[in-house]
Amino acid sequence: MSASAPEMKKGPFSGMNVIGDVTEAIQSFLTGRWNEAGDPPRFEEDLSFVPKDRQEVFYSYMYKVSRNENLLNRKRWRIAPIFTETFDQHDNPEREVYYHRPPMCLDLFYLISCHAKHRSDAERLLGWLLLTLNDATHLIYRPRKFLLPDGRAVDSLARPYDEHATDGDERLFMEKVSLALVNDLTTGDGIHLFSSLDAPFRPFLTYRARVALDGPLVASAGGTVIRMNRLQSAEQPETGARTSPSGRPLASGHQPERRDNPGPQGHRVKRDFEPSED
Repeated sequence: MSASAPEMKKGPFSGMNVIGDVTEAIQSFLTGRWNEAGDPPRFEEDLSFVPKDRQEVFYSYMYKVSRNENLLNRKRWRIAPIFTETFDQHDNPEREVYYHRPPMCLDLFYLISCHAKHRSDAERLLGWLLLTLNDATHLIYRPRKFLLPDGRAVDSLARPYDEHATDGDERLFMEKVSLALVNDLTTGDGIHLFSSLDAPFRPFLTYRARVALDGPLVASAGGTVIRMNRLQSAEQPETGARTSPSGRPLASGHQPERRDNPGPQGHRVKRDFEPSED
């Protein structure tokens, strides 16, 4: 299937902003769950930022994006999970068919660190950060967004996209992104990373988030029609074998030939009795 055919219309990328949404979700998640005294710490994506003496800072830095090798699919066009129905002049429902390639499954790696005037305060923030993210079941939970070729943003039910829409319909595809604490960087790797960014070394944590990026949708004019001839039994060569009208071989009437038992030939074997000379 080619997307350059005149009857095909190609839309924009549907999942282009997912990576940025995950980065913002980490910051908004921690800020919204701050339950300690005082204002929540400031968030910085620049590791070389030097705060004031009494300012507490959370550093969130995405340092690596890799492809999930365990979730690889063939890059063939397939029907997108969008359930759209239109009606013709006779009020017969017809489904609009859209095609897309399988999404790109990526692993996002984040380095998160804390800063405070005293080291003990920074370690207190680090403990709060660990417990808060460990208690989080997800950072993003929303309907999956699809951008149609005409520019409209819809969910899998072809409704106008609403990030907060949730219902019990099984056809509503949801997007869920969560964080997992991983040991991805050694201490030496962390030192080299901080040094390359001209930032002072601080104790850090590494987290992994898994996302799926959807590409463009392609509108099909009526879908794909496959025509096949009627299946007929293939002609069997005249080998003497008996077959049924469906082509299945039938059992032959003669007895199978006697075959020797498998295994090595026996030695020093004699009969229980000697045959008579008669």
